[in-house]
Amino acid sequence: MIKLKLGPITDDKPVKVTLDLPAGLHRDLVAYAEILGRESAGKPPDAIRLIVPMLERFMATDRGFAKARSAGKPGPL
Repeated sequence: MIKLKLGPITDDKPVKVTLDLPAGLHRDLVAYAEILGRESAGKPPDAIRLIVPMLERFMATDRGFAKARSAGKPGPL
């Protein structure tokens, strides 16, 4: 079994954001979604829905971000 950093994708009220992804990144997201679907024995999630949990996971594991945030340092606007 492959250990992915993301688990099942939950439904949540979305906020609409528009962005352009490089084609290679989109292909990687689609491949990741397919693997995630196989590993969770379910239907692969829409690849675009992986972006939010990936960003959340990235920020949650970024020690520099956590340190700056806990120190009360404001981020760029």
